[in-house]
Amino acid sequence: MKRILVTGSYGQIGTELVGALREKYGGDNVIATGRKKPPQVLTEEGPYYHLDILDNTEIHSLLVNHDINIVIHNASVLSAVGEKNPQVAYKTNVEGAYNILEAVRSLGLDQVMIPSSIAAFGPSTPKDNTPNDVIMRPTTMYGVTKVFIELLGEYYTKRFGTDFRSLRYPGIISSEALPGGGTTDYAVEIFYEALKHKKYTCFLAEDAELPMMYMPDCIKSTIDLIEADANALVHRSFNVTAMSFTPAEIAEEIKKHIPEFEITYEPDFRQKIAESWPRSIDDSAARDEWGWNPDYDLSAMVKDMLEKLSKRV
Repeated sequence: MKRILVTGSYGQIGTELVGALREKYGGDNVIATGRKKPPQVLTEEGPYYHLDILDNTEIHSLLVNHDINIVIHNASVLSAVGEKNPQVAYKTNVEGAYNILEAVRSLGLDQVMIPSSIAAFGPSTPKDNTPNDVIMRPTTMYGVTKVFIELLGEYYTKRFGTDFRSLRYPGIISSEALPGGGTTDYAVEIFYEALKHKKYTCFLAEDAELPMMYMPDCIKSTIDLIEADANALVHRSFNVTAMSFTPAEIAEEIKKHIPEFEITYEPDFRQKIAESWPRSIDDSAARDEWGWNPDYDLSAMVKDMLEKLSKRV
């Protein structure tokens, strides 16, 4: 039976990931952790513990005391927040990931999954159908830390035999968690504003096309990768996506359900970040090596988001 510890479990992805993992593997087998007081959903079906990823004693104690064999390290400072405080982003993302990798190595755990991001790419990366193996020279601290984590994880795999795995998440759209400080968060905010006020002012330009994924597919891809046969993996870090769209395109899809919805555009510093990222990415390596296949396109995602949020907003 898998015993899984999740860091950053109260984040946009972590909250829903913990629930899905507990449903699959049992509540007591999935340990949620973080530095903040957790939402009730994280304590109802299984344990939650305080964890500072910069504290090696806390990390080792939790891993040993709960007989963990897989770590999913989600704790991270995201792109927009990271540009406001790059020093904190460096310390949290780089030192935290190193501490987790060292703990997994020294304790001989089965596997560690540390997500990456399309932020790992940069202005010199091909923008359309970006390959899995390509030049990566990001211009944000968040992106720099993700490239470092990918390379360090792959080094640990080759040097120490650590089973490191990573997904380059695109923008993630969730009906449950609120935005967490990312450049793609407009694609979550837009639904709340459409339902509440029938209008939205977007912080990206109308033609800012970016790769995206609906949260159910994000959770599916994560579980699929941790369950994949290690012998079938040629890569350790994978592009993964479900769709690409612009703010104008998602607005038009929302108008099919809310005809009076209006959108305006006031690009801020996040537009420059978006311009440094791919417009679409090639995830054929994930499809070939572990059978990745998303369930949601733009139309299906918008319909499901509006149905779920309309019951709460």
